[in-house]
Amino acid sequence: MLALAAPTLAAASGPASVYIEDLTSPELRDRIAAGATTVLVPIGGTEQSGPHIALGKHNVRARVLAGRIAQGLGNTLVAPTIAYVPEGAITPPAGHMRFAGTISIPDAAFESVLEATARSFCQHGVRDVFFLGDHGGYQKNEEKAAARVNRAPSCRVHALLDYYRATQSSYVAELKRRGHGDAEIGMHAGLADTALSLAIDPALVRQDALAAGAKAGKAGGVDGDPRRATAELGRLGVDRIVSASVAAIRASLQEHPIQNPSRQP
Repeated sequence: MLALAAPTLAAASGPASVYIEDLTSPELRDRIAAGATTVLVPIGGTEQSGPHIALGKHNVRARVLAGRIAQGLGNTLVAPTIAYVPEGAITPPAGHMRFAGTISIPDAAFESVLEATARSFCQHGVRDVFFLGDHGGYQKNEEKAAARVNRAPSCRVHALLDYYRATQSSYVAELKRRGHGDAEIGMHAGLADTALSLAIDPALVRQDALAAGAKAGKAGGVDGDPRRATAELGRLGVDRIVSASVAAIRASLQEHPIQNPSRQP
């Protein structure tokens, strides 16, 4: 029975996967040659989110959402998630760095990682690279890195700002339509943030600590009130992020086609 199951498991995590880290090098080469010439780079971050959300929420969300976006697009692959991002001054600590577990790197180092990541995929024959940032603080960094690669493009690099904008616009509007106010929705670890995390992976949220999160306030790393957050509310955000991103990527690919892209063997 194990022998019979092995091919099925290999197929599930091998060529059928949209995640590059699941593939071998020849499998990836063949996927690119067959037309999978768009790569999404999910960008997360490791930061505190009050007493009720795990430090890796952005990383988990970015990876899962990028996978769903890739499936919606077709012929699209997902790079490994970037988990180290700018989070503010380390010494003396500022912002999220005041709380244990937050990791911060300088803006220049972050932009260099994005730039080198994009150039690596361009070298392998990818035509379009999209940065998908799950955190609001580094959206400008994504644009800067993309612009530097595009000065002499062998492929096009895009900062997909629509991915994050959806969490701040249509998702918030829908939550308000359902009776949730700004103070409850919040900007960080509040209802919206917590609901999104529940929808992606309930294990990210400590249900027994939601009341503590509501009481924590900004001094405790929370902006908003997470107590009424549910996975159902979070799925409203997931749907909007995925649909907005798929539409924006399709529009960008049509607007900026690359003629005769260089390919590596």
